[in-house]
Amino acid sequence: MSGWRASLMATGGTLAPFRHSAFRAIWTANLFSAIGSSVQSVGAAWLMTDLTGSHRLVAMVQSSVTLPIMALGLVAGAIADNFDRRRVMLAAQIAMLLASAVLAAMTFEGMIGPTALLVLTLALGCGTALNSPAWQASVRVQVGPEDLPQAISLNTIAFNLARSIGPAVGGLLISLSNIAAAFALNSVSFIAMIWVLWRWRPEAPTPARQPILPSIRAGLQFCFTSSPLRKVLLRGFVIGFGIAGYQALIPVVVRERLHGSEFDFGVNLCAFGLGSILVSLVLPQLRRRYGTERVVAMGTFGFALPLAVLPLLDHVWQALPLAFSAGIGWAACLTTLNVAMQFRSPDAILGRCLSTYSAVTFGGMALGAWGWGTLADLLSLSTALFLAAGWLLLVLVAFPFLAPLPKPHEGRIEAG
Repeated sequence: MSGWRASLMATGGTLAPFRHSAFRAIWTANLFSAIGSSVQSVGAAWLMTDLTGSHRLVAMVQSSVTLPIMALGLVAGAIADNFDRRRVMLAAQIAMLLASAVLAAMTFEGMIGPTALLVLTLALGCGTALNSPAWQASVRVQVGPEDLPQAISLNTIAFNLARSIGPAVGGLLISLSNIAAAFALNSVSFIAMIWVLWRWRPEAPTPARQPILPSIRAGLQFCFTSSPLRKVLLRGFVIGFGIAGYQALIPVVVRERLHGSEFDFGVNLCAFGLGSILVSLVLPQLRRRYGTERVVAMGTFGFALPLAVLPLLDHVWQALPLAFSAGIGWAACLTTLNVAMQFRSPDAILGRCLSTYSAVTFGGMALGAWGWGTLADLLSLSTALFLAAGWLLLVLVAFPFLAPLPKPHEGRIEAG
């Protein structure tokens, strides 16, 4: 057992990043914060189904979280490259705590409506948009380049562990108490991350300040003149657009088609998170053995299958294996594309490159959530799900030829 544990902790091993104290502390605090965010997401999605019968408005809860990443991501990336990333993350975490506290208070007082709910989830999305590039770009400082792929996978595991625990906790908390309690729990969850960031003192060079707009232009120019990065970005957009069909419409599927409760919704999201966790543990090995293209193909099919089968079900328990499959798809696609972006981006503009990737991918999700929700209203829920599945199958078949993902050393930049 000790030899097995040593191999996991050795350089290049699955758990190697945990040798670094900064990574351990930030990973743990981020896990608690992500659990709170998952609880909040369950509460917001379920609350909107109480407030309105519009599929489009329910889907817009997902859009309100991802749209700011598209709209503000490029500015956030330039901020991450021009200012102290630790301080940027601190400001974002404090802003999200305040927005979540206002949402909890308004819900407790019965003052929340569809518009207020969307505005406040949009505010939380803005905090996420500001935090994300600085957080992702800081991973290199936490672990160094030799453990970077494993660190990204472990961060994905934390995110999806939260998506496993959080929805079940959220569903149970809402059923035993109320939705305001779920929002209050999210507010408290930011405290650990704020404390860790306050104490962290990374050894990183002081960034060279540049005007924001020229900084954004330089990042975009690099991303869109690099052939390998253009392919990663295009794949992120088209996959994000398709998988939004599941992300945005699953609350409606559970409530209207499968006649489930808020707890059933949480359990489905729990199965989603478990699928993501399990595949994240073996993603580095899968990429080495099968290559990036096959792993992303596996992930794309992992989402297409649930979208195609969900309209045929009539019991909540039948949807659990499909949620597990979608979780596998989420981690296989988005983690693999993130790794491809990290290794092909210079450190000086890393925040801008990662924010461009996030803006494109989550922008695709925001547009997809709006589009599939609108189609569900205009046509039917089943038709929207079938069309989203068809979109992903088209991506699966056509895009390895239209925009093949870069080979292992194509465009790769070794960190100094």
